[in-house]
Amino acid sequence: MRYYDFRSDTVTRPTAEMREAMYRAEVGDDVYGEDPTVNKLENLAAQMLGKEAAIFVTSGTMGNLAAVLAVCGRGDEAIMGTQGHTMLHEAGGVSALGGVVIHTVPNLDDGTLDMEDLPKALRTPGDVHEPISRMLIIENTQNACGGIPISAEYTEKAAEFAHMNGLWLHVDGARIFNAATALGMSASSLVRSADSITFCLSKGLCAPVGSVLCGPKPFIHKARRLRKMLGGGMRQAGVLAAAGIVALESMVDRLAEDHQRAKALAEGLSSIPGVELIKHSPTTNMVFIRVASERKLSNEAFIAHLKSQGVLINDTAPCEFRLVTHHDIDDEAVAQCVQAMRTVLQQN
Repeated sequence: MRYYDFRSDTVTRPTAEMREAMYRAEVGDDVYGEDPTVNKLENLAAQMLGKEAAIFVTSGTMGNLAAVLAVCGRGDEAIMGTQGHTMLHEAGGVSALGGVVIHTVPNLDDGTLDMEDLPKALRTPGDVHEPISRMLIIENTQNACGGIPISAEYTEKAAEFAHMNGLWLHVDGARIFNAATALGMSASSLVRSADSITFCLSKGLCAPVGSVLCGPKPFIHKARRLRKMLGGGMRQAGVLAAAGIVALESMVDRLAEDHQRAKALAEGLSSIPGVELIKHSPTTNMVFIRVASERKLSNEAFIAHLKSQGVLINDTAPCEFRLVTHHDIDDEAVAQCVQAMRTVLQQN
């Protein structure tokens, strides 16, 4: 059976152009700074995000962790959203490996952090009883809140607050190009006021592996040492970076197709009795739905029934599910998903 995989945009497979570029990639030892393809990727990423420098890392989790460790010492505090990826899905690495205290602020429905809540999260400078506030982290797009794009105006307000209070503003921009596409602006304009940003090559941009951390040169120099400490020195990594270059040069502009298919998917699913769109979706490439609880299907049973129809999805809460469109989801996949869900709900 052919499966249409809506679980995440992390399931994308490298394109034929990427595979060819990987085969032909010129390589060297990146730990020595001698891999020309990695260097090209890092320079391109820094340019596209409007930052001084960049470093290629194995994952967004490593990029975010290196960013936090480059700014915060043991016992320092990083402020982030209750629904942020660093808080929910990065195995507590900033605390477990860095000894950094996490201070959470509730995310609003639009994915932002309330500007009135942020001052309450600040620690008292000089108070020996409290950790030192060092960093503010926001996420764009905000995954758990619905894949919502966060505006440049909000990011500028967050940066103004951070810098007035001696904090570093880091953007977990795993899907920053989706946000830029939805808002009709460049990624560099969207994060101009942020100090650093991590973005993923291996989600909607289709590269098989990797993320990039961008920021000022001294910060990236420190992150390079941290990457080595974390086991991320990848030597002849140009075979991976080559796919990342193709991703940045040829996959960004097509993200609008994923957004259009998310809209078509949402329209189809919302026409099914018992299915409700939630979390303002779709605003980018994610569709969040709630299925009527009186249907008596557990999440596990519902997912299994859909799999038997050739459709793969993930759940996010009781009776709630997330579907993600990406390069490997075409119009046929969208139609099959809608039909499969209609069939499962009619039969159960």
